[in-house]
Amino acid sequence: MRDPIFMAAGICLVLLMVLPLGTMLLDLLQLGLPHLGLDFLLEAPRDAGRAGGVAPLLVSTGWILLVCMAAAVPVGLGCAVFLSEWLSPGSAASRWIGLSLDILSGVPSIVFGLFGYQVFAITLGMGFSILSGGLALACMVLPLLVRTSQQALAAVDVRYRDAGRALALTKTGMLGRVVLPSAAPGLAAAVVLATGRALGETAVLLFTAGYVMRMPDAVTDSGRALSVHIYDLAANVTGGLERASATALLLLALILLTTLGLHYSARVWQKRMLALGG
Repeated sequence: MRDPIFMAAGICLVLLMVLPLGTMLLDLLQLGLPHLGLDFLLEAPRDAGRAGGVAPLLVSTGWILLVCMAAAVPVGLGCAVFLSEWLSPGSAASRWIGLSLDILSGVPSIVFGLFGYQVFAITLGMGFSILSGGLALACMVLPLLVRTSQQALAAVDVRYRDAGRALALTKTGMLGRVVLPSAAPGLAAAVVLATGRALGETAVLLFTAGYVMRMPDAVTDSGRALSVHIYDLAANVTGGLERASATALLLLALILLTTLGLHYSARVWQKRMLALGG
C-alpha cells in the first residue's frame, strides 16, 4: 500500500505547487490580456501609465539587463571556474569564500539597492541611470551565479576528467574541451536563474535606475524597468492594475524567451565543442 499512498501524496504536492502558479497566470490573463497588442509594445506610456504602451520601458529593461549580464557573467563564471578547478575544495580559502557567497545570496535586495545608490550613483557619480541599475543588479546576482555555476562544474562526470588526464591534456585544455562543454546545460541554467532574478527585481532599481518613463538615449540616462513600472501602477496609480497585469504578462514572456534562447544556445555550443574535442 505504500507505493499508491506515496504516488497520491506526490500528485497532491505537485497540484499544490501548480495551483498557485496557474491561478496567478489566469488572473494576469483575465486582467492584462485585453490590453496587450502591437500598440502596447510600440507606444510610450500616457496618463501615468493608464494609457499608451511600454516601449521606453522595454528598451530600458533590455539595456539594464545587458549591463547586468555583461558585468556579472564573465566575473561569475570566471570565479566559479577558479573555485572549482584551481582552488582545493577542502581548503580554508574555499570554505570561507563559499560561506561569504552563501551569506551574500541571502542579503535582501533592498540592501543591494542602498549599496548601489551609495557606490554607483553617488560615489562614482553615475546618478540615477541605467548603468547604475545594471551594475547594482550585477552585484546582487553574482553570488547566485557563482554558486550555481560551481554546482554545474562539480557535476561533470569524473570519468571525463580521467579521460582528459589520460590524453595528457593541460588543465586549461581539459577545461575548454571537456569540463565546460559537459557543464554547458548547468551553466546555462545558472545564467537563466541570474537573468530571471535580474528581470524581476524592483527594490535595487528604485534606488539606482530611477522612475523616468521616457526613451533612454544612452546608458547614462535614467530609465524605468518593467518591474518598477508594475510596482508603480499597482501601488501608486489609481486604476492601473489592468495595465500592471499586461506589463507582468510581457515580463513573463521575456523571461520565457530568454530561458529558451539560453538553453538552445548552450546545447548548440555544447555540441560544437564536443565535436571539436572528438
